[in-house]
Amino acid sequence: MPQRSTTISIRNKINTMSELLYKGRLVIAITFALILLCMASCKKLAVAAGSRSQLESLFEQNILNKNFVVNLATDNGTDITGQYTGYSFILTKTTSFYDGPMTGTKNGVVYSGTWTSNDDYSKLIINLNTPTPPAEFNFINRSWKFTKKALPVLELAPWGTTEPKVLHMERQ
Repeated sequence: MPQRSTTISIRNKINTMSELLYKGRLVIAITFALILLCMASCKKLAVAAGSRSQLESLFEQNILNKNFVVNLATDNGTDITGQYTGYSFILTKTTSFYDGPMTGTKNGVVYSGTWTSNDDYSKLIINLNTPTPPAEFNFINRSWKFTKKALPVLELAPWGTTEPKVLHMERQ
């Protein structure tokens, strides 16, 4: 009988060691997964910060301080592009990449206002209001979302609504 208990005792120790080794592998695996998760999060933050400055640079180089004209405007399926013939619009850069003054000019008359964007440049708010803006600016003065940034054309639709309105502005 003593041999049996020795055999059982050795088996018990092997089983105990196996359980400890298994639990240890689990702890190591979880630790490794957490380290990878932390590294990935840090990388995303670095990429986001880098891409933000890239977006700012692209916005500045291609949109800010450039002349744009309306080459398509539709309001509920009605083409109103002709109302904007002769107008030139400029979003001016100041110290911020996300807002600034804006002008609309036609035949020497300058209409002033502001533009604002969010940090990923998916939204553009236009507000031309000084001096008294012409009636056609009621269509332009709103929050827009970019549906396509295919420079030199900015394709816009109303932000936060499914209204069938379309505004395309082309860089000159």
